[in-house]
Amino acid sequence: MSRPELQAPPEIYYGDIEAKKYTQNTRIQQIQADMTYRALELLNLPPDQPAFLLDIGCGSGLSGEILEEEGHTWVGVDVAPSMLEVALERELEGDLFLQDIGQGFGFRPGSFDGAISVSVIQWLLNAETSHPSSSPPRRLTRFFTTLHSALRNPSRAVLQFYPTSDDQIQLITSIAQKAGFGGGVVVDYPNSKKAKKVFLCLFVGSGGGQQVPKGLEGEEGEEAEDRAKFERRRQREKRRKDSKKKGIKDRDWILRKKELYRRRGKEDVPRDSHYTGRKRRPVF
Repeated sequence: MSRPELQAPPEIYYGDIEAKKYTQNTRIQQIQADMTYRALELLNLPPDQPAFLLDIGCGSGLSGEILEEEGHTWVGVDVAPSMLEVALERELEGDLFLQDIGQGFGFRPGSFDGAISVSVIQWLLNAETSHPSSSPPRRLTRFFTTLHSALRNPSRAVLQFYPTSDDQIQLITSIAQKAGFGGGVVVDYPNSKKAKKVFLCLFVGSGGGQQVPKGLEGEEGEEAEDRAKFERRRQREKRRKDSKKKGIKDRDWILRKKELYRRRGKEDVPRDSHYTGRKRRPVF
């Protein structure tokens, strides 16, 4: 079967039917969860601190909901309207933008503490028209240049993708470096055809002193452990949705949100109190 990015542009391939099928597929849910957890690990964010993250090609929010569970605030961009419609129906916390990443981003410089992307940037390797501005090098250049600007210094971006050749990896990494990024490629399970995953781990700032993380070794990883982790994630998501339906917000969740808003300079953030996170009785 031909790869999706070779069949049609993403905004066409992921129409209403395909977007819902993608989101409801438990195998895809597991893959997205595994890749998102791994991307967060490679981001190497300060422990126990909420971050403001960019989810590139967020789709229907399968990765975004994990960012929420880990205590982060996120903004998602995607070029497929049907995917974003599904994300809206799922009532996720992230802000969503309809955006062709090959045209670059319009965020203010230094907006984000980090960025992740799961199974997206290979779509930039296919020219959609014969116009020179649609060539893969032009689209990749706009993508990496504006992404570098949108990230604070220092920070990281971790982009998981599916290259078809070493030449594609070389093209992507060389353009990222020209845009100002440090870092390189991380390959998990390089000897396994089934479990092999390629990540582009990019650094902003720190004088180039950061070391590219090592990839995971082995054949297919700890499959049982991955499955158990995914099941735990599903249970946490179920509890989160149940609480959301009841209108209850966890105290720790509220405190993390407040701290993030203060760091971003938002005014009029309510002070923490003994009653934060408690359900208030109605006043008649």
